[in-house]
Amino acid sequence: MTPELDPENWLPNYGDYLYSYCLQRVNHPETAEDIVQETLVAALRAKDGFKGESSEATWLVAILKNKITDFYRKKDVLKEAGDYLESTEKEFSEYFFDASNGHWLREAAPQSWSDSADAGLEKAEFDQVLRKCLEKMPPKLAPVFIARFFDDEDSETICKVHRISPSNYWVIMHRAKLLLRACLERNWFLSASPK
Repeated sequence: MTPELDPENWLPNYGDYLYSYCLQRVNHPETAEDIVQETLVAALRAKDGFKGESSEATWLVAILKNKITDFYRKKDVLKEAGDYLESTEKEFSEYFFDASNGHWLREAAPQSWSDSADAGLEKAEFDQVLRKCLEKMPPKLAPVFIARFFDDEDSETICKVHRISPSNYWVIMHRAKLLLRACLERNWFLSASPK
């Protein structure tokens, strides 16, 4: 027997979660609202196809993921990713590496991160800093990074969804990791008091 869906309670039960999930991936409040609304409309239209193989929440998140993917496909934020990566290579590399030997610049080299005794208490603050760092990430890098590390998508799927080559994928991931590390060090791990 297929479980019943409860469309009248989707917004009160799942709205905040769907919105925050989407906002983290599209980084624009109005866009996130629109995508969640499209998700709920699509779910309402597809409710007769719900087989009960997952929970109602999981089913709604799956629809939301498809809507986010559609958003990036329509926006085509990664169109010309190769051109973007090539045109920013020199500036990006100069920020982190010595041009003469390819080694880390002293001020950009990775630092040791110490564990805090108050780590549990600081989780909410860290999550805010992480979110701010992701917001600062260039739009051509963020969707790929989020798809990999937040949505746990494999590289082949990410390349197909975002229409990028495997080599562009690896360059994007490398840059995104460097930028995120630098931002987290500056704003959390190496700061006297986390911001």
